[in-house]
Amino acid sequence: MVPAYSAGARLDRLPISGFHRRILWLIGAGMFFDSFDIYLAGGILGALVKDGWSDLNLNAAFISATFVGMVIGSFSAGILGDRFGRRFTYQANLMIFGLASLAAVLAPDMWTLIVLRFFMGVGLGAEIVIGYATIGEFIPPAQRGRWAAYLSIITNTALFAATLVGYLVIPTFGWRAMFAIAGLGALAVWYARKSMPESPRWLESVGRTEDADRVLTGIEATYGGSLPVPRRDPVVARNDPGLKVLFGRPVIRRTLLATIINVMINVSIYGFVAWVPTFLVKQGLSVGSSLGYTTFMSLGGPVGACLGAVIAERLGRRNGLTVTSLVAALLGVAYTLAPSIEIATAVGFGLFTCIYLMVALGIAAYIPELFPTEYRLRGTGVASTAGRVAGIFIPQVVVWLYASGGVVPVLVMLVGALLLQAVCVGLFGIETRNRSLEELRPAGDGPGSDLAPAPAER
Repeated sequence: MVPAYSAGARLDRLPISGFHRRILWLIGAGMFFDSFDIYLAGGILGALVKDGWSDLNLNAAFISATFVGMVIGSFSAGILGDRFGRRFTYQANLMIFGLASLAAVLAPDMWTLIVLRFFMGVGLGAEIVIGYATIGEFIPPAQRGRWAAYLSIITNTALFAATLVGYLVIPTFGWRAMFAIAGLGALAVWYARKSMPESPRWLESVGRTEDADRVLTGIEATYGGSLPVPRRDPVVARNDPGLKVLFGRPVIRRTLLATIINVMINVSIYGFVAWVPTFLVKQGLSVGSSLGYTTFMSLGGPVGACLGAVIAERLGRRNGLTVTSLVAALLGVAYTLAPSIEIATAVGFGLFTCIYLMVALGIAAYIPELFPTEYRLRGTGVASTAGRVAGIFIPQVVVWLYASGGVVPVLVMLVGALLLQAVCVGLFGIETRNRSLEELRPAGDGPGSDLAPAPAER
């Protein structure tokens, strides 16, 4: 029996409630430990060298193993998440990086740790793809961008948490304790998430309408009173379109746009943010002073994510990304012209803020909205994979640019990336603010698309 109302229509009419807050914290907790596990590497690698366990070459292999695993995790999460469901995939990736982290506590040598770090990377790369895409499938259109930014705030707090915990734990308990904290945290979230429902939108898209109705009935029962009547949307189960749909004529523009956003943001992070302490030391500052100035600049991370929550539904995702990219490009120019370290630090704070505002608007909110439910994770995963690959090679480009002319060529690269992003999003992006995910479907993207016509792209 075909349901009277679609899953999307029934979810979109629900007022924000404790159910949505529970979903946010369950997804956010997993993404927090994902980022915590990524950022703990800095403190651990320093301790490994000091203990004689590792050297710079082995540290580089550790970092490379992380990125290779994340590339594989990002891509595979897109395939598995659309094929087997959001719930199966986020539980599997939590189990992978949780168990690998706990196994790292017992690693007998550095090469074993590097192999385990590869498996951690697989789980870590998958979590971001699944988390941001899944939260948007539960939140009503008028709040979707803001709640994606809330998830970005939770995720970004892991940088400060990993730094603080490492400072307190590593000198007293050693580096193994950091992996124990990450692993136990991930498995605790895995257990808590066992009660998290599957996305009704995904269930409906693969023809499991009875399961979708059962989940929706349980969600609606938590409200206890009358609810608004859902809009009339057709209920359509679609065939698995495979990866090729991302490169077909109706969708390829969105695929390329999502890829550009992911790559340009990774260029900003791994081509500038990660190098600021090194640049400052090269300019004559002591390591302590460099870290002090960088710490102040890094406060722009949570500030940017918080701004994302404020402007996502006011300025919109396309307009917000375009304006933020242009402001960040201007700040990149200003950084090169700063007459003192104090002014450069203030400008750097603004630049960090803009970069992490782009993460909240672009990666957290905008990219998952560009793709329909049946291939949302595939589209997000392909774009994320491209960004991860860029993250592997950008540091080598930075080394070459810095050797050829100092920090100015590096900032020219950064400004160029930001301007390219502004132009692409401004000219080829669509505005997704306050529009249902079903309304955003590309016109003519597959069988049954005539039943759910989308508005014009521009």
